[in-house]
Amino acid sequence: MKKVVLITGSSSGIGASVAELLSKDYEVILHYNKGKDRVNNLKEKIAKETNSIPLVVQCDLSKEEEIDKMLDEVYQKYPRIDILINNAGIAIDTTFEDKTKENYKKILDINLIAPFLLSKKIGPKMKENKYGVIINISSTNGIDTPYIESIDYDASKAGLISLSKNLANYFAPYVRVNTICPGWVNTEMNKNLDSDFISKEENKILLGRFANPREVANLVEFLISDKANYINDSIIRIDGGIKC
Repeated sequence: MKKVVLITGSSSGIGASVAELLSKDYEVILHYNKGKDRVNNLKEKIAKETNSIPLVVQCDLSKEEEIDKMLDEVYQKYPRIDILINNAGIAIDTTFEDKTKENYKKILDINLIAPFLLSKKIGPKMKENKYGVIINISSTNGIDTPYIESIDYDASKAGLISLSKNLANYFAPYVRVNTICPGWVNTEMNKNLDSDFISKEENKILLGRFANPREVANLVEFLISDKANYINDSIIRIDGGIKC
């Protein structure tokens, strides 16, 4: 049987690109919360291209009971999950003065606590099977490109890097855990950015443009493959290079 991959946040952006790319060689599980039409369109596209119908699961990742329900549904079809890609993420950009505890916590629930819970529930079975890969999609915002409007998002992505390091140590030697840190990517999350702001940010990038989601997906594909068997506990930037 093909290796089974659970991709959170599969309805659009990086998650959708990862799912489409991997569907040729893996059994992909498409997770979504609210993008039902988009994820169903992706399901149909994958089915036509691969003659295999991917499993679609709905879950609000901020609720542990829904995560448990989602995993029960997955295990009804598959005996195991070989690869976990914690891709789902949200941002609520506002002025610093308008930040609230409620929104800060909402960001952490999706961007940091959900990956912790999923890894905690799936990782031990990977270790028991003596095989597993966890990829956490963080951001350069969690390293060295902070924005005060995204102080909550940035903190969640920094925390995700720390979580990855701890997981890599805990699940060694059988489960590889790596972190991907994209810079700007042309996704729905960034669709409402002001054109002047985009031009300013593109000017900071050596390649002079935002990434395409498929370019991040290509990195995911490599890191979960056997070609990357000796890459573990690593933080990989994919940001086009930043001007000095």
